[in-house]
Amino acid sequence: MRSSGREQPVYVECVEKNTGVWFVGARGSVATTAVAGCAAVAAGLHPPNGMVTETPPFADSGLPALASLVFGGHDTVSAPLPKRAEELMAAGVLPHGLAAAVRGELTAADAEIRPGGPQPGDTRTDEELIASFAADLSDFRERHGLARVVVINVSSTEPQPAPDAVRLPPSSLYAAAAVRAGCPYVNFTPSTGLRTAALTAAAEASGLPHAGRDGKTGQTLLRSVLAPMFVQRALSVRAWSGTNLLGGGDGAALADPAAAAAKNAGKERVLADTLGTVPEGTVHIDDVPALGDWKTAWDHIAFEGFLGSRMILQTIWQGCDSALAAPLVLDLARLAARAHEVGISGPLPELGFYFKDPDGGPAGLSEQFTALLSFADRLRETK
Repeated sequence: MRSSGREQPVYVECVEKNTGVWFVGARGSVATTAVAGCAAVAAGLHPPNGMVTETPPFADSGLPALASLVFGGHDTVSAPLPKRAEELMAAGVLPHGLAAAVRGELTAADAEIRPGGPQPGDTRTDEELIASFAADLSDFRERHGLARVVVINVSSTEPQPAPDAVRLPPSSLYAAAAVRAGCPYVNFTPSTGLRTAALTAAAEASGLPHAGRDGKTGQTLLRSVLAPMFVQRALSVRAWSGTNLLGGGDGAALADPAAAAAKNAGKERVLADTLGTVPEGTVHIDDVPALGDWKTAWDHIAFEGFLGSRMILQTIWQGCDSALAAPLVLDLARLAARAHEVGISGPLPELGFYFKDPDGGPAGLSEQFTALLSFADRLRETK
């Protein structure tokens, strides 16, 4: 057969790979709200309130689309995500009808949740647990053909380990698994995570981006705005005290004084870094189960003005913890994924805007936001 002399066009379909988001504490309130909220925003059912990455400065930064995120995770409880979403809807955390509207997405994410640990009676060593968790991550990435998987710790706060502890705390087991599986890591809790000498070195050697720790959603967010104000206006802060009332899983976890101490360390750091000293006063955390996912925070600030005049500022913050945290978690997943894509490695102090106890950088929210916008420009320039 004689050739026509013309080459036939060959069409190659270019399919962009999806991004995995793996939650530690995947059946908790924050993770459930994030999965449901991502589906709702991607479908146009609700606006992206609270998502900084959905504002104009991030439009051309190459972040993965919300519709491209595939969810999975580890948890030690068995209540399915659709049921958890119904519970959160009944509590007023999720809007009426949303659990049914995104049931398919919740069911798909629930099918990707694997047993966490260690649970009571678990005889596996740290190495065996890390290997098991890392295998879950690799399997998730390979089965879905994902470009990458970002691991985000949103589990309940754990006490800081004793200096002579032989075993790694659970948060560090998951962090070690993330590093081993080649996954960017975000610690949205005050728990230890990567912050051990061995894991910090392993993370550095891996070339993976990571960020943390302890998401800044309420009282500390306000502190990071107010503390710079006092410094800039040359007003001397004499004392800064606070009280938190909260319920839900975090309230129960923080009823443990050791866990509460881990939480308060981040709150104090904001004041220390901004004011140059820690003023008198402490933060009290009270577990009020009836509040569920809602929290109230009071701050009492005593300061001194011109000619020694003594004055007081009091603030009240009332909010829904999961609704405050979920959009930040989605932001961090997208930012960490993009950082990994363009080859940025190590700690990400530019994401300090999201954390009480960040990996360096300024403490004031305004300066942190400027750093975040610069980071968006950096991601855009490497597109």
